[in-house]
Amino acid sequence: MACIVVGDTIPDGTLSYADEAHQILNVSVHSLAAAKQVILCGVPGAFTPTCSSLKHVPGFIEKAEELKSKGISEIIVISVNDPYVMRAWGKSYPENKHVKFLSDSSGAYVKTLGLELDVSDRGFGIRSQRFALLLDDLKVKVANVESDGQFKVSSAEDMLKAL
Repeated sequence: MACIVVGDTIPDGTLSYADEAHQILNVSVHSLAAAKQVILCGVPGAFTPTCSSLKHVPGFIEKAEELKSKGISEIIVISVNDPYVMRAWGKSYPENKHVKFLSDSSGAYVKTLGLELDVSDRGFGIRSQRFALLLDDLKVKVANVESDGQFKVSSAEDMLKAL
């Protein structure tokens, strides 16, 4: 599939998470985003330097209240990691009250979006490109997709500017 672009309807897909009892639960993207404004943020991997230490995911956690005050209902971070890793990653931010960490463990959903990243040459297999999508009732209003290894257009600040 070609990369998702502004004006597209976000395809439905299944993401997963581990609940408090460590049970794996599935959720549809459409159930999270229908009739709402949602930020869907994709990252290459949990606990990676740019995703964790720089401002990508921490920026969304820090700016969550401001984003919500501008009409954002959900802030969702997805990565091609298993649900247990995503749960642990989310828990590593005790100050987080609003950002959901969901798993696209096989990479099927990012492939549907046309946003898969093949880093097999570095031993990581198929991952997600770094991106931030602003969705309004399933329609893509902003599609900020990074070039390989970059972090220049997909920050929380970039999403705030777009609102």
